[in-house]
Amino acid sequence: MNSIEFASPNFLFGLIIIPLLIIWYIFSCNKQQAFLRFSDTSFFDKLPRSWKSYLRHIVFALNIAALSLFIIALARPQSSSKNTKVNVEGIDIVLAMDISSSMLAADLKPDRLEAAKAVASDFVNGRPGDRMGLVVFSGETFTQVPLTTDHGMMLNMLKDMKCGMLEDGTAIGDGLASAVSRLKDSEAISKVVILLTDGDNNAGSIDPVMAAEMAKLFGIRVYTIGAGTRGTAPYPVQTPFGGIQYQQVPVTINDELLQQIANDTGGKYFRAESKEKLQQIYDEIDKMERSKIEVNEFKRLHEEFYPFVIWGIALLVLSFLLKNTIFKSITD
Repeated sequence: MNSIEFASPNFLFGLIIIPLLIIWYIFSCNKQQAFLRFSDTSFFDKLPRSWKSYLRHIVFALNIAALSLFIIALARPQSSSKNTKVNVEGIDIVLAMDISSSMLAADLKPDRLEAAKAVASDFVNGRPGDRMGLVVFSGETFTQVPLTTDHGMMLNMLKDMKCGMLEDGTAIGDGLASAVSRLKDSEAISKVVILLTDGDNNAGSIDPVMAAEMAKLFGIRVYTIGAGTRGTAPYPVQTPFGGIQYQQVPVTINDELLQQIANDTGGKYFRAESKEKLQQIYDEIDKMERSKIEVNEFKRLHEEFYPFVIWGIALLVLSFLLKNTIFKSITD
């Protein structure tokens, strides 16, 4: 919406003279009235009054209005319009997520995988300006979602992700290498992998440290997350009767390896021992990796004094015509 402002607002103080001129005019009219004494004025009460007597002040009113318009025009009213241009330089982020069977452990509620999916979905929703990708791994690796701005598809794939989609195991090196391959040709201002696992590298053909060197070579920062409590965790086991019971199994997260991957690539290692802690970790990463947003605001000014000048001249012309035609006998 356009707004009105004045380039020379001090001229508006000139409007103070308008009420002074009106007072002067009223005083002058009273002073110029002539008086005659009559013994009986009832005769004059019956005489019709001319319409000119009612409108005799219109010439002065037109002049006052014209003067007001000229004073406003001198203040140079201007309309302004603002245009805002927003440039967003997003970040390319690939989530590399472990879907091995150990992700069914229930130390993160309801289990590690479901907790990771829920928190990752919130993370995706909170970054509309970034391209996202999803790589899943267990004993082998698979690119579930290549880099895309279609966050709806990303969320659907996260929702459908489950254990047992791939051969079991934990191929951290293959998973990281696959994520790096999706980012190596990216021209984004920042390239990030968030690798989440709950175990040690025990499968695959690529050493995790070698994969980290590849990430470093392409300028990719890797944040690593170890998901799971320390010691043991409840793991679902099927009973001979078809039911499920939980047994305590050792937690085998290789903190040293995940720490090294993060250090070598300029990232950071986190340990998530609860869903709440995992949420805090994603929030911290979200704050560290922000998109570059540049807002340029353009302001255009348009001179609006022309109508005031035109209407002021028109009122003066009308005043002049009325004074020298219809009201000539009154004003003389």
